[in-house]
Amino acid sequence: MAVAHKGAISFGLVHIPVSLYRTTQDTSIAFHQLCKDTHERIKYKKYCAHCGKEVHSEDIVKGYEYEKDKYVVMSKEELEEIKTEKDKTIHILQFVKLEEVDAIYYEKNYYAFPDKHAEKAYELLRKAMFDKGVVAISKTVIGTKETLLALCPDKQGILVKTLFYEEEIVEMPKDIPHPKTVKAELDMAKQLIQSMTKPFDPSLYHDEYQEKLRKAILSKVEGKEVVEASSKKETISSPMDLMEALTKSLATMNKPAKRKAVRH
Repeated sequence: MAVAHKGAISFGLVHIPVSLYRTTQDTSIAFHQLCKDTHERIKYKKYCAHCGKEVHSEDIVKGYEYEKDKYVVMSKEELEEIKTEKDKTIHILQFVKLEEVDAIYYEKNYYAFPDKHAEKAYELLRKAMFDKGVVAISKTVIGTKETLLALCPDKQGILVKTLFYEEEIVEMPKDIPHPKTVKAELDMAKQLIQSMTKPFDPSLYHDEYQEKLRKAILSKVEGKEVVEASSKKETISSPMDLMEALTKSLATMNKPAKRKAVRH
């Protein structure tokens, strides 16, 4: 797995060199755009609007438009030269309780691995944060942006979560109404929640639609017809049926599973 970012965690006067690795991968099926008539791949060409010639990746540079149609060009080397070791360092700014950071601020996750000679300092920071029940709010430059981070300890290591800045968070477009609830309905809803509450096991969940999509594609490849999904629509209870829906849901959850007959 490729390193997404290299730097060092700065904890007071303690310097902990680390490498960040992505925690996720895209497993979704990718489709190509094809010509309707020939089924050939659709390709896009990049060209210069001034001279009309096609340009390739090695011929493209980054430019900032400081006035209309006027640009200042910045090469990759110049962008890297601007970064100092201080910029690449993950500076711990403060420690907070994990629940104090609203979930809306989280963006991406990375695994942080220490360099070999920094393993003891890394473990010291991880264990101290884990025992105190805190995360470290930090900053570092990733790419061309100073990124806000949360260093989150667990039993294995330190998970680095990138955070949005407050100015990047968009306010809710309108207020969500809070109509008055009936106690009997609320109690029933709580019972339903309780009946469905159990330890989280991520291995139980997977993308079922992707499985159906893969089967449909395989059927097409083998020359079979794609089987259409059932057109039956789920019914949504109206506010008038809320209590009835809760009662039936709870009864379904509490119904004992049918035992299979044992053949002798």
